[in-house]
Amino acid sequence: MSNNIAGKVVVITGASSGMGEAAARHLSAQGAAVVLGARRIERLTALVDEITAAGGKALAVQTDVTDLTQVQRLVDAAVATFGRVDVLVNNAGIMPLSPLERLKIDEWDRMIDVNLRGVLYGIAAALPHMQEQKSGHIINLSSVAGHKLFGGSAVYSATKFGVRALSEGLRMEVKADNIRTTIISPGAVKTELLDHISETDVQQANRDYVGQVGVPAESFARVVAFAISQPEELDINEILFRPTSQEL
Repeated sequence: MSNNIAGKVVVITGASSGMGEAAARHLSAQGAAVVLGARRIERLTALVDEITAAGGKALAVQTDVTDLTQVQRLVDAAVATFGRVDVLVNNAGIMPLSPLERLKIDEWDRMIDVNLRGVLYGIAAALPHMQEQKSGHIINLSSVAGHKLFGGSAVYSATKFGVRALSEGLRMEVKADNIRTTIISPGAVKTELLDHISETDVQQANRDYVGQVGVPAESFARVVAFAISQPEELDINEILFRPTSQEL
C-alpha cells in the first residue's frame, strides 16, 4: 500500500541536526529521496552516507538560508539530480530568546533573516518548479511561539507569527497550481535550538523546562510524514503539536 511518500523528492533545510535531521532519516526510510541543506556540510555528508548505506537516496548541499542564491542552488540540485521537487520543508530556524530591554539587536536581525527571510527564499526557489509541475507541497515551520508569547519570546514569536501569515497567503495563492501548504508549529522538542540563546538565565530556564517536558525530534518527523502522506486531494494546512505534559 502506498504511503504517498515513497518516490517523492523532499528538500529539507536545517537538516544537519535536530528536527531536520530526524525528518531526513524518517522520510528516507519511507522511500523518499531527500535533498539536505545546512551550513555544516560535514554533518550533512555524514547523514547522507548513513542514509545511502541503508539503501536510501540522499544528497547534501551546503546552504545558508539567508542567501537566496544558495537556497536556489539547493532546490535546483534536487531537480537536476532527481528530476523534480515534490516537497520543501522550510525547517531552518534559530531561537536566541531574550527580553527586549536587553537590546540584542544583532540577534533580532539574525532571527528575522533565518526564520522569515529564509522561508521566503525557500518559497522563491521551489515555487517556480512546483508551478511548472502543477504539483508540490511546501511545509513551513512555525512554533507554539507563533500562537502565543512567553518570557523573552517577543522577536522570535514575531517571526513565527509571520511564518503563519505568510503560509496562509501562500495557501490562498497556489490553489490553481495544485500545490499543498502546511504550517507545522512544534511545542517543546529536544534539539540544539536552545544553544542559540546567549542570555545565560534565559537559556537555563528553557533548558530546565524542555528537559522536563520535551519530546524527541522524531516526533516532528512523524508529523511531517503525516502531512505528506495524505492523499493528494487533501491539504493539511496547519498542525500544532505539543508534548502531552506541556502546559504552555
